[in-house]
Amino acid sequence: MFQRTLGKTIHVISASFPVLMLTGARQVGKTTLLEMCAQGRRAYVTLDDLDARNLAQSDPALFLQTWKPPLIIDEIQYAPQLFSAIKVIVDREKRNGLFWLTGSQKFHLMRGITESLAGRVAIIDLLGLSQAEMSGRAESSRPFVPTPEWIAQARQSATGGGGQLMDVYQRIWLGSFPRLIDQGPAARNLFYRSYIQTYIQRDVQDVLKVSDQLAFNRFLGAVAARTGQLLNYASLARDVEIDNKTAKSWLSILEASGLVYLLQPYHRNLCKRLVKTPKLYFLDTGLAAYLTKWPDPASLEAGSMSGALLETWLLAEILKSYWHNGLEASLYFYRDTDQREVDLLIEIGDTLYPVEFKKTASPSVSASKQFAVLEKLGKTVGHGAVFCFVEHAIPLATGVTAVPVGYL
Repeated sequence: MFQRTLGKTIHVISASFPVLMLTGARQVGKTTLLEMCAQGRRAYVTLDDLDARNLAQSDPALFLQTWKPPLIIDEIQYAPQLFSAIKVIVDREKRNGLFWLTGSQKFHLMRGITESLAGRVAIIDLLGLSQAEMSGRAESSRPFVPTPEWIAQARQSATGGGGQLMDVYQRIWLGSFPRLIDQGPAARNLFYRSYIQTYIQRDVQDVLKVSDQLAFNRFLGAVAARTGQLLNYASLARDVEIDNKTAKSWLSILEASGLVYLLQPYHRNLCKRLVKTPKLYFLDTGLAAYLTKWPDPASLEAGSMSGALLETWLLAEILKSYWHNGLEASLYFYRDTDQREVDLLIEIGDTLYPVEFKKTASPSVSASKQFAVLEKLGKTVGHGAVFCFVEHAIPLATGVTAVPVGYL
């Protein structure tokens, strides 16, 4: 059982809100995390249990008399009727920490929350295991900002130096679901096949009533093949032989389910020549590699998606460093019509921190040459980083450091 970075903030957040909502894709460890934090001091009920679900849907007040707070309710999206009943108890009790909720489908959850629990609930997101959590560094994991201070602390806490190339691609290929990490590579194909059949298709079917499961499976593969690329609905729809409206609807469900992340472009009104299309990322690289049929880490590392999946993995690790500390991540990318691009921008206050992802162990000074285009945005440009396979952090230019991927 892995220690999770978010565990250290669950109690802090719960002490300030009557309701805590933990969202994320299925099998990322939401229930396990809350049970570990509760240490047996909370009742627990899952709405995967059909009897409990039926009671919650038909008589929410009786449900909450049967299971009383402090309470963990798992998969609450199956009974949005509970939100109004929870509001009644929260407003009557006027205490924090009454309910811990989990859900795998934000499409349903956010509608119920905004209608009933606005101002009473803290919403936090959980992804699969981070590299820090897998290597026993959950407590020391901090939100990534490429400052000299962050880099110096990461140098002290990182294990195994910068991370060897094939070790990283093994992690990329295997993915980050806790159960799969426990079971190991031999269980990978069976795990992902079952995951798609029993979780993704079921959740999507609940929301969209998809009639053509084969088309949706093709859609999953087409989305995975485009990870790290600019989102093009027309191309996506054409490859799957569906219309643009269907492609947008299906992708919105993948995003709401915690499987896909859209990285927005950074632009200001004074810059009219910037690309305004988001980039598409699969949040679990193991699932993306499975859907795109890479049979082993070696073929993935040598294949056409090697760079895209490395970029996807690094972006997901940076997201985890924020979300698993209970924080929002103000992440963007830069691209203009002259094809000048910066892989990632982290905005903190009035400062933009530029980041590049490179599959190299010998980065050159030119690896960060595009950072200069950011000066026209009218914001302070902070210390930059180039994530790559160097053994130790090394300066590349004034204000730019090559950072080992193992520091995340």
